[in-house]
Amino acid sequence: MASEKKQIPLRVSPQLFEKIAAWAEDDFRSLNGQIEYLLTACVRQREKNGRPVPERFQGNRTGQDEQE
Repeated sequence: MASEKKQIPLRVSPQLFEKIAAWAEDDFRSLNGQIEYLLTACVRQREKNGRPVPERFQGNRTGQDEQE
């Protein structure tokens, strides 16, 4: 019996969406698969070192990227 995956609604900025979509294409994954991959890697890293993700990776809470 396969494990059942939970569904969650996710809202991201158009800029972040495009970046993740391009990354997913580069890695031959679906957009959903890429997001799951990134979240899994982040959780594994946190479990490994027992610390939260550094502030610089938390991004802007409004979902808007800073001007580059």
